Amino acid sequence: MPRSPARPRLYWILQVGGWAAYGLLGGVLAVVFGKFQLVLIPVEVIVAGSMLLGSHLLRLYLRRHGWTHLPLPALLPRLLLGNLLVAIGSMALTGVLVTLLYWLLDPVGQTKQGFPWLPYVGYTANSFFFMLLWSGVYFSLHYLDNYKQAEIDKWKLNAAVRDAEMRTLKAQINPHFLFNGLNNIRALVLENPARAREMMTHLSDLLRYSLQLNTREQVPLARELETVAHYLTLESLQLEERLHYTLDVAPATLAAQLPPMTLQLLVENAIKHGITPRPGGGAVHISAQLEGPAQVLITVRNPGRYQPDPVAPDHTGIGLPNAHERLQLLFGPTASLRVGNDAQLPDTVTAELRLPLGVAAHVGARHPELTKDLLTAERLAENRAAQA
Repeated sequence: MPRSPARPRLYWILQVGGWAAYGLLGGVLAVVFGKFQLVLIPVEVIVAGSMLLGSHLLRLYLRRHGWTHLPLPALLPRLLLGNLLVAIGSMALTGVLVTLLYWLLDPVGQTKQGFPWLPYVGYTANSFFFMLLWSGVYFSLHYLDNYKQAEIDKWKLNAAVRDAEMRTLKAQINPHFLFNGLNNIRALVLENPARAREMMTHLSDLLRYSLQLNTREQVPLARELETVAHYLTLESLQLEERLHYTLDVAPATLAAQLPPMTLQLLVENAIKHGITPRPGGGAVHISAQLEGPAQVLITVRNPGRYQPDPVAPDHTGIGLPNAHERLQLLFGPTASLRVGNDAQLPDTVTAELRLPLGVAAHVGARHPELTKDLLTAERLAENRAAQA
């Protein structure tokens, strides 16, 4: 979640205010028990300052090492040890600074008195207790932020469901692709019955996959590629020599999860905008490779220039913006979708889809009923509008 500029300011207000109150409490207790001296004022400033520094360093460390994402059984021992080290370090720093202060005020008396080690054991225990309170407040605020973000994501999913339902109502029933496929298969029945049966199998598998999506929020890349292969085979029957395609898929990527019909949408757009308008056709290249130990990069390339219409950027199905939104809601920042002109290949449009490998859904796991509704509505819209 992006942080607003007010967050660091709020943090420092709470830090300075909280530890100042801690130092003031020490002064008040000194007055109550009749031990107040003017020298206690700079001493309490040193104590509060060392605790502020120690707690801030602990915050930097736990943020860098991802403690805020740890489960409670793994977090508690780390916090206990971290708070203890901060308490010891803060009191050690306090002891050095306070000793220097007393040396400046009364060097002879300090030489005779020596360093009061025993009271600092009690001070360390006291500091440890207040560091535990600090940790409780800090993590409570952090978990409250996570809860609020989860609620925001839930409302985003609700909005996406309503948007998909509206697209369903607006979609016109024009099964162009289905009619073309059936007409082409009918022409093959007498000419090449074996190939006609093969094409009918591809069409039935494609329709079966479409109908099964109502109960799935994610599918393996291997299953999505099967559907893409069926779709490409049927389109090659319609476009004949005008369509060429290649698939370069690393076996290690096949287990990656993605929202159903996401890759299908990219391939469909590649054929619709890159192949069909060209009299000579062209080639669609589909690649899936490991970009890192836990990242999959899927690319779809087709000839043409990417020039989205600023007035009506998309007319079919869920569209690229909704596909990107689904990825963000399901996987968060670990997934992305980008479509644009290829920087290295002229007259080429490249769609890049990045997916986490072996990572559970980010929001869908928390709100499966909403994700199911979203996919159901989206598939209804896509089934009706993608053929237009």
